[in-house]
Amino acid sequence: MLLLRSIYERGFVMWRLLVIIAFAGAPSYADITHKLQSSVQLSVDAAATNATRLGSSFSISGNGVDTTDGTTANTISTGTITSGVYDPGTISVTQDTPGSSFSFSQSYTAGDALPSTAPTVGAVPNFSSVVSTTAGTSGDLAGTITSAGAVTVTAGGAGTTATGQHVSEITVR
Repeated sequence: MLLLRSIYERGFVMWRLLVIIAFAGAPSYADITHKLQSSVQLSVDAAATNATRLGSSFSISGNGVDTTDGTTANTISTGTITSGVYDPGTISVTQDTPGSSFSFSQSYTAGDALPSTAPTVGAVPNFSSVVSTTAGTSGDLAGTITSAGAVTVTAGGAGTTATGQHVSEITVR
């Protein structure tokens, strides 16, 4: 019994010694970085116009018919282009066999004419698709950041944006 008690006490003393060496003998390293970043972004939209020119398109199809451009049978006119707008010309169609079934379809969309000069500021071209927006108004638009990191933004008029942020970042390696 005495022998067991002696082995137990030695083991307990060795365990405590090992813990003390492990924690007291090893140096402690830490890399800590703390970053603070604050920002305010204020913007007022500019006036803008987006104009899209529509091009010409021509489609023709048929079954059981003959076509002519007025000079040559079984042809379709190459048409003409004036100011960027295609004109297919006159297409005449006759049925191959009178009284028989036939089908015919023709579609034409006239495009927007090319402008002869560039538009001036504020002028909107005569195109098929035009979207205009008015300029924003700053009004009371404002933003502040205090040394304590408090961010304050005040809304402006129509067409304005105010964004404020404060970031605190801690990195431990």
